[in-house]
Amino acid sequence: MTDGYAITQQGLDALRAELRHLETVARREVAERIRTAREWGDLKENAEYHAAKEDQAHLETRILKLQDRERNATVVSSPSAAHGVVAFGSTVEVRDEKSGKVATYTLVGAAEASARDGKLSIESPVARALIGATAGEEVQVDTPAGPRQMHVLRVGG
Repeated sequence: MTDGYAITQQGLDALRAELRHLETVARREVAERIRTAREWGDLKENAEYHAAKEDQAHLETRILKLQDRERNATVVSSPSAAHGVVAFGSTVEVRDEKSGKVATYTLVGAAEASARDGKLSIESPVARALIGATAGEEVQVDTPAGPRQMHVLRVGG
């Protein structure tokens, strides 16, 4: 699809906000915890110090990972979605024909996918089946439990 990480503009903005928070607020908080723990004495047997240093290592790893994602991010816009065709970045409302359940998904890159937030990875079977569909169409999604029919109710950008 693209070089680097495919991401929506909204996803890139959220990534940058998290990175700014981690590089400023979170770093200061961990540094303060380390400073306070150092004041408690012998570092060999200081559990608070070691816990804070471990948290610092995790924080720095997360920062490096987000910096890499930001550096390699490719913002993908969806001109097709404006024309009612499901594409990367589209928000799609679908109904599972078997269960009758209605769900709304936004198709995003794997790095910003979040089932809790209704953000579906473009690499998922459901997203792959929906790509190119329009409102009113029925698509078949191949799942490990067998095929599912989904009716596209609405497509937005």
